[in-house]
Amino acid sequence: MKISTKGRYALRMLADLAEHRSDGYVALKDIAKRQDISKKYLEQIVSILNRPDILKTNRGYQGGYMLAQAPDKYTVGDILRITEGGLAPVSCLEQEENTCERRNYCQTLFVWEGLYKAVNEYLDSITLQDIIERKNDFSDFDYVI
Repeated sequence: MKISTKGRYALRMLADLAEHRSDGYVALKDIAKRQDISKKYLEQIVSILNRPDILKTNRGYQGGYMLAQAPDKYTVGDILRITEGGLAPVSCLEQEENTCERRNYCQTLFVWEGLYKAVNEYLDSITLQDIIERKNDFSDFDYVI
């Protein structure tokens, strides 16, 4: 499994919004500058994430985007499932019910199910709040030589 640029940038964009949530609505150009991502690419990502439970939008002079919920309500797993279309390592696990004709005698199915479970549990255990707190941990270091 490889996470696409779209998924990585969406996560960075939402983490940026979480970090700047006290600023109110944030313009895409500001996120683009801070994250070194083209504004055009962010516009594509916004079209995927522009759902009432993910983003709030405000048009006009003070327009921009903000999170619809608190940062601790967004998991990395949820964000990547939206942008990537799923996290299944093999096609037979992409649907709720495995309909593969080999599912009853596939010797390796348990490997893929285990990987899928581990990936989902790990990514669902990390929130945007965790990401911004970890960034703050790194920025607390003040080295002087």
